[in-house]
Parts: sequence; C-alpha cells; structure tokens
Amino acid sequence: MSYHEPVLAAEAIAGLAIAPGGTYVDATFGGGGHARLILEQLGPAGRLIAFDQDADAEANLPKDDRLLFVPHNFRYLKRFLRLHGVSAVDGILADLGVSSHQFDEGARGFSFRFDSALDMRMDQREEKTAARIVNAYDASALQDLFSRFGEVRNAKSLAMAIEEARTHREIRTIADFLAILEPLIRGQRARYLAQVFQALRIEVNDEMGALQDFLEQSLTVLHPGGRLVVISYHSLEDRMVKQFMKTGDIQGALEQDFYGHIHRPFRLITKKAMEPGAEEQHRNPRSRSARLRIAEKKTTEEA
Repeated sequence: MSYHEPVLAAEAIAGLAIAPGGTYVDATFGGGGHARLILEQLGPAGRLIAFDQDADAEANLPKDDRLLFVPHNFRYLKRFLRLHGVSAVDGILADLGVSSHQFDEGARGFSFRFDSALDMRMDQREEKTAARIVNAYDASALQDLFSRFGEVRNAKSLAMAIEEARTHREIRTIADFLAILEPLIRGQRARYLAQVFQALRIEVNDEMGALQDFLEQSLTVLHPGGRLVVISYHSLEDRMVKQFMKTGDIQGALEQDFYGHIHRPFRLITKKAMEPGAEEQHRNPRSRSARLRIAEKKTTEEA
C-alpha cells in the first residue's frame, strides 16, 4: 500500500520535544510515517496513541507494544483517551492532509483523475457521500460550500448547473460530475477541479467541524508544557489553527479577566508558520501548501 512520505517530518518531530518516557498522540496516523519517527525517540516506558478513521490505515501499523491504535476520527480525542485510561498527554501531532493513498486509490472517489462512485468518505462507516450532497443540497447550500470551502469563483453558476443536471438524471459517478463541470471551468483545469473536489471532500467529512472539536479538546488533554503540532494544507484550516494557538479560541476571541489581563493558554513556538523547503517541495510536490504551527501549553502560573 503506497502512502506519501510524511511532510515536514523533521520539523514536526522536533516540535514535539519528545521525552523518552512521555505519552504522545498521532492524531492522523495515515501511512504511519510520523508515528514511526515518534516511536524511534520513545524509550521502553514511552507510549503513543494513534488515531485514524480510515480503515486502510490499519495495514500500516508497526508491531510495537508502545503503540495503541484508535480506529476513529480525532474529533473523539478526549473520549478515547479517557476510555484507555489516559488523562493527559505530553504532545499531540496532527497532519491534516489527505494521504497520497486516498488520492491514488481511484475507488475512493477523492480524485478527478479516476472514474468511480462519487464517494470521498474518509470513514466508510459514515453514510454521507459526495454523490448524496450534489443530489440533495439545494443550489444555495451548494453555492455556499463551493465558495467557502473551495473558493470557487463561479460557485453560483456551478450550483445552478448541478441543480439543472440532476433534474434529468442522478449524479452518481465522477464522470457524471465532470460532465457538469467541464463547461464551467475557468482558468487552469486542474486547479479549478481541485478546488471543487476539495470543497466537496471537506463537506462530506465535516473536516472543519472535526478540526474545531479536536483543537478544543487538545487543550484540555495536554499536560502543562505539552506541545501541540499541526500541519495544515489550506487557508481555512491554517487560520483556525493560528487563531486557536494565539488565543485558545477558534474564532480568535481573547479572554480577559476583570482587570483586563489577557489569558493566552499557549506559548507560540512558531511565531510564523513553517513551510517546506525547496528540496522537499521538489521531492514531494503535494507538500507545497503545507504549513506547520507549534504551540506549548502554559503552566497555570504562565497563563
């Protein structure tokens, strides 16, 4: 099974500041690249809890007694840590990118390069597919998701075209969907289609809602001094991560006490997002949009 090499691997692992006997979370296990690097730095008493909602990820699990795999979305971070008797952890890593395996496995429906069912579910146990969305959402809802999650410039025209097309027959496959998109493409074809498919994928998997749940729980499960390391791939994700790390609030709202003292639960390790170097971008073109941010939970005295 082919998965991409982990993006910004050295920087992300260094950002965790791993203690050999600590407990860490890889919130997006995928191909296991980051997890293996974490395990290399853990001692016999160290522990790694890995999350991934994609059943295909389980094939990449190394045989290591220090690793506990949780086959669920990272939005349930706190629930499953508690279930396994873990009250707090020393570091959390999340790589929010879609794996190369998911893009390259045509049957999953993530890529416009293949014809298959219009699916896009990361968790095959869920019911909502991309096909269900394009056949059921009204034009206003479609316009909103394409504009908000894909920054598609002609989102209104696209939504209306989808609504018109489905009056003749159900949109079931990628080929069906592309037949609607082709006349509407503006600018570079690959870029336009990538924006449309990204928007659908985010909606299918409720990626922004899951990220919000995960971030808010990460603060509650980190030990003081624990690190949060997040790699994002589009502006919506990066903005949410940036605001949360700066203020402890998804919307970026600052919490003040009666005397006007501002409460900031994190100390920023990266003042500005780190990006892959030219060599990594050349070696792995899918890393180009990656942005890495690192924050450390303050002690009660610091906060």
